[in-house]
Amino acid sequence: MIKSVRPLLRGSTYSGALFAYCGALASLPLLPVAMLPTLAWPSAPYGVQLVLTLLLWVVLIGVAGLARTTRRVLIASARRLLRVPLPDPVAARRPASPSGAGPSPTAPAPVPVPAPDPAADRWRTPLWLLLHVALGWAGALVSGLLLLASLTLPLGAEAGLSLFGRSVRVVGGWQSWAVALGCVLPAATVCVVVTNALRWSAPKLLGPSPAEQLALAAERELALAERNRLAHELHDSIGHTLTATTIQAAVAGEVLSADPVAARAALRSIEESARAALEDLDYVLGVLREQEAETAPTRTLADLPELLDRLRHAGAVVEPELSGELTQVQGTLSRAAYRILQEGLTNALRHGAGGPVEVRVAAAADRLELSVVNRTGAGASAGTGAGTGRGAFPTSGHGLPGLAERVRLLHGEIEAGPVGPQHWRLAVRLPVRLPA
Repeated sequence: MIKSVRPLLRGSTYSGALFAYCGALASLPLLPVAMLPTLAWPSAPYGVQLVLTLLLWVVLIGVAGLARTTRRVLIASARRLLRVPLPDPVAARRPASPSGAGPSPTAPAPVPVPAPDPAADRWRTPLWLLLHVALGWAGALVSGLLLLASLTLPLGAEAGLSLFGRSVRVVGGWQSWAVALGCVLPAATVCVVVTNALRWSAPKLLGPSPAEQLALAAERELALAERNRLAHELHDSIGHTLTATTIQAAVAGEVLSADPVAARAALRSIEESARAALEDLDYVLGVLREQEAETAPTRTLADLPELLDRLRHAGAVVEPELSGELTQVQGTLSRAAYRILQEGLTNALRHGAGGPVEVRVAAAADRLELSVVNRTGAGASAGTGAGTGRGAFPTSGHGLPGLAERVRLLHGEIEAGPVGPQHWRLAVRLPVRLPA
């Protein structure tokens, strides 16, 4: 009993009924237009005029439901008044990389998803709008008559009912109050029926079609892939900056009195590194907040000399070996190569045991080869980076796994491991696609 009465006490029931009644009222401006043919044909029988008006009225309501704006308004209203969780309509568009720099080197290739077909699904909105208007008019007429009876009977109005040859008439007194109160419950029940009918039909006719559901899933997949890429970018940039600035600060503290010029150079390098990291952080946070960043920081192989200079200011001895036409490495491959070298050099500083760091970049016609070699210390455990000394990569974290994932998505090869008793080598080979 309590469960059956509970819908009558919910505010959402009456807000849904109000939504239905508003749909009925919104169809009224189309009624004079539907009556124009009957006005132009006054000699037609009354029944023909009525049927012609109703048919044209239905057609006009259906045509109004074809507009995209109509569907958006109906979805927003159903979410608010019917409490139905409906997503916004999916526009047929090709998602673009937020960075504006082309495909992401760490994002998986999107699975081809058929774009939503507006023509195939457009009939659902007019059908729902017709159902909305029909339920609105039926509910408004029935509940309106019942409420009118509940208000007028106690004031002395007469009511009669004839059924199967028997008549019942109510004229004032306590009977009119009883009948008036009895009319309120059916009126509320009509609101429940109308609201539940709209709630049941809204997801089926206003909700996403199967093609739109696939498009929404594809958008969510691309968003997750982009956030994963941003996590890689943030790890590479901030991790490198923190490692380099820590070492540079230690160097500046040691030579502050003996060599002020070197200390100032180290502090200047800290400032430049921090500024570059802040640019990356500002861009990533802007994307995560779904705000469009002003500029996307795109580090490429052209920025490699600046990266090596910062390492030298940190006290590292870097021995670069660059060969081939590096200018032919462009776009995604160049950005990924920079991040790979940055991660390798950062881990060489963080986990290495001093000594020179050999950096090799060789660009051939069909491949790009990258390698970073550094000392690991006499006590390093081969292949693990653990032991009494320090290895080139940590045993946990996102450094080496992130690099492996980046290289895999670029269809390349990666090798990371000890070379001899005291060196660690990171080697990456990536295929090169010449620009057309």
